[in-house]
Amino acid sequence: MTSEELILAYKAGERVFRGADLSKAHLRAAKLFGADLSGAILTAATLTWAKLEGASLSGAILIAATLTRAKLTGADLSGANGWGAKLSNANLTGADLSSAHLRGATLTWADLTKANLSGANLTRANLTAAILTGANLSGAILVGADLTRAHLPDADLSGADLTRATGLQLARGWNGTR
Repeated sequence: MTSEELILAYKAGERVFRGADLSKAHLRAAKLFGADLSGAILTAATLTWAKLEGASLSGAILIAATLTRAKLTGADLSGANGWGAKLSNANLTGADLSSAHLRGATLTWADLTKANLSGANLTRANLTAAILTGANLSGAILVGADLTRAHLPDADLSGADLTRATGLQLARGWNGTR
């Protein structure tokens, strides 16, 4: 499926695009509110400024995808594979990223307020200045992650693996406990 076909189908009322192959698709500023992209292949896709509020991307392949400044409030990204994805300045408020694979992902300045990141793999992820207020990071793997200037008030880090994570001493709201 091409990005043009997806946009036309969405405008015609279609909302279910499960498993669609959208590798390298150009969906910049696409409006896909509530779309079901579960299991979709979005490898190296461009979704900068895309509006995906309430969308389902559970199990989606987002390897090296660019979602800079995308709006993903309330979206379901549980189990998604976003290895190396770019989510800088993305709005992920209340999103479900449980068990997501975000190894090496860039989440600088991302708003993850009240997001569920339980069990997520954030190994070597860049979370510089990310807003994680009230986020659930229980059991998350943050090995080598950069949390410099991250905002962590009321974040649940119980059972999180913070081995070699950097910036914790500067993270706002961090009280030194797991």
